Amino acid sequence: MVNKTSVTNRTPVSRVVGVIASSAALARATRLRHPPDLFELRLDALRQSLGEVARALPKLRAPLILTARHPAEGGCGNLSLAARRALLLRFLGSAAFVDLEFRSVRQMRALIDQTRRRRIGLIISRHDLHDTPPPNELRRQAKLAAAARPAIFKVATRTDTPAQLARLISFFETTCAPLPIAAMGIGKLGLASRRQLARLGSVLIYVSLGEANSEGQPSLRQLRRDRRAYIK
Repeated sequence: MVNKTSVTNRTPVSRVVGVIASSAALARATRLRHPPDLFELRLDALRQSLGEVARALPKLRAPLILTARHPAEGGCGNLSLAARRALLLRFLGSAAFVDLEFRSVRQMRALIDQTRRRRIGLIISRHDLHDTPPPNELRRQAKLAAAARPAIFKVATRTDTPAQLARLISFFETTCAPLPIAAMGIGKLGLASRRQLARLGSVLIYVSLGEANSEGQPSLRQLRRDRRAYIK
């Protein structure tokens, strides 16, 4: 059974999540001799390659986060709630975690009940692709998310400007949330945000296995190079 405690406590060392959002990334993930701590299967992006996903599962040597992203938060294919639920259910038996947007929690209640029965961790996420809300608003969202008893609250916001980045960092540094937080920026200062938040104790840091899946996302190789430099 997967030990989830390693990613559910604030720690100076973030757990690394390799994002699989294409057939090329899926193939690359199966060949990694030194995989990241977890893989995220972006099932909305892989919806045309589900046979490949099924065949690759035994070769993925790290626990899996299943995601079928809501279209309003960057999901591919403009998928309906029913279609996203079906994708998650199809691979639920292989999951260590399921990532659901806060906006989908109420409609996905039956699926959440299944994750709890199977002892699969729940990540509740919020993606703001256009801005970073004020810290008080992000704290309010974290409090609301905590009511669903997830393992992690994940927030990804737009960080094109120093002011946006400052709001995200302020939220993370000043929030005494009742659950661990994974925070990251998207945009021109996305990479800087992820480096800083990882050092501050964000429990997850997402990396690409080739081309970046969002602006500012480091590659697995780049992250490991940065960590070696930081340790030195």
